[in-house]
Amino acid sequence: MQSKHIIIIAVIIAVVIVGLTIGFGLRGQAPGGSVGVVEITNVIHSSKNIVKDIKNFGDSPSIKAIILRINSPGGVVAASQEIYDIVKRQKDKKPIITSMESVAASGAYYIALPSDVIVANPGTVTGSIGVIMEWPVIEKLLQKLGIEFEVIKSKEHKDIGSTYRRLSEKERRLMQEMVTDVYDQFVQATAEHRGIPLDSVLKLADGRVVTGRQAKALGLIDTLGSFEAAVEIAGDLIDIEKPHLVYPPKRLSLIDILVTPMEHITLPKLYFLWR
Repeated sequence: MQSKHIIIIAVIIAVVIVGLTIGFGLRGQAPGGSVGVVEITNVIHSSKNIVKDIKNFGDSPSIKAIILRINSPGGVVAASQEIYDIVKRQKDKKPIITSMESVAASGAYYIALPSDVIVANPGTVTGSIGVIMEWPVIEKLLQKLGIEFEVIKSKEHKDIGSTYRRLSEKERRLMQEMVTDVYDQFVQATAEHRGIPLDSVLKLADGRVVTGRQAKALGLIDTLGSFEAAVEIAGDLIDIEKPHLVYPPKRLSLIDILVTPMEHITLPKLYFLWR
């Protein structure tokens, strides 16, 4: 009897995992003259699905424009840059409009930069041009528990960023150089896409956040408005009064939910992130 219960539970878990991984199906069809909406929410840890959705809409002949609906504080640098790159590539095919919801800061703002038009609400939190790298150091806790690490490494910096010890001054300089290099990339991209002098961007690029209204005055966005305003702008750009909106399938992996949070907490990563 107990073995039967175990089998039943295993089958239920398998069905749930498969169902969650497959997704929830397409939302809307794509008649001619449609606008594809890609929603970018929460902290950006992976670019895979977002890049795929933007590319699919970019390649679809029935999708005439793309709206990026962003509600995110940013995320991992490389993932943000991959999304930025696909936006930059696809805008040559069709108009891309960014609609900022509550938050579109740091890496989420970086993603929006290549858009043809950036729309934000007056109270949207955006900006936060900067880079951060952080991880926990549990050296003192390990000492209290009597736990020590034996490390055999090829060269002195192979374990740089380990959680069981603090950085040396030399290591801190190396990490700071990485952060500064990525920061320069962010600043240059902002100056390029927004047409703002580099010196002016540098004055803003201290990690500060601004409201949508402030961002408009500073030239960081194009116009103030809601998602509906962004849809109207998309319609104007493709000469369709009321474009049909199409969304990609929603995806949710149970494995990602259970496994990845601890990885994000413990492993050093470069972030475009507003805290």
